[in-house]
Amino acid sequence: MKRTILLIATNIAIMVVLGIVVSVLGLNRFISANGLNLPMLLMFAGVMGFGGAFLSLAMSKTMAKWSTGAQVIERPRNQDEQWLFDTVARLAQRAQIAMPEVAIYEGEPNAFATGPSKNNSLVAVSTGLLYTMTHREIEAVLAHEVAHVKNGDMVTLTLIQGVVNTFVFFLARVVGYLVDSFLRKDNEESSGPGIAYMVTVIICDILFGILASVIVMYFSRQREFRADAGAAQLMGDTAPMVDALRRLGGMEPSALPSNMAASGIANKSGWMSLFSSHPSMEERIAALQAMR
Repeated sequence: MKRTILLIATNIAIMVVLGIVVSVLGLNRFISANGLNLPMLLMFAGVMGFGGAFLSLAMSKTMAKWSTGAQVIERPRNQDEQWLFDTVARLAQRAQIAMPEVAIYEGEPNAFATGPSKNNSLVAVSTGLLYTMTHREIEAVLAHEVAHVKNGDMVTLTLIQGVVNTFVFFLARVVGYLVDSFLRKDNEESSGPGIAYMVTVIICDILFGILASVIVMYFSRQREFRADAGAAQLMGDTAPMVDALRRLGGMEPSALPSNMAASGIANKSGWMSLFSSHPSMEERIAALQAMR
């Protein structure tokens, strides 16, 4: 409960900060007596869309630790932690990136990588994954996460999220203004947006947000294929990653908090796969086997 409250409070704080920014810059006054100021609205949407995405990216490591309770390995306390730390260090050296922070958290099998840049990242694994898989399989999973860092996937997905967020903010308010203007066209005395504007914007934010999530998740699935290929390259063989995916396919990965969902392991199929950050295990295995 404490972690949930902290996450909610953080998200509220981000929105408050962005609200203050657009207010100080005067970008929230895109509707005036002269009508809708599209350039100003676009700037407003850009600040809200990219601002939220980049603030979340900047705080991603801290948020990940809060939301999962991950404990960073400062000094390995046992052989398992020493092996995990040394393995990530070896993979990071091969990938030519700075050593990520390495963390362990309590939970069913899962792992994730996050961080604002290639040289400021976090790789975390759950106790469920660490103690139920072989070292070879765990190393493949770690190579996959290190490949995410090497590919700059966190930044790429943030940019995509920023773009779609901007269009959601922009289009929702344009539609809201048009609907409000149509409903009030015979009322010349009315000024400023009415209730129809606010209701329409809320509905459009939800509908466009759902469409935006489908777009973002598509790009997220593509990065998973690239990270699998990157893991195979780091391992020098596709077999370890294939074995790890097969093992994970027979497990039920733990659900990460919503802010971390795109970073962890998932396996959805059917129409729900449109909203999944990861391809199915079968698709990922097939793609790796096609590389041989």
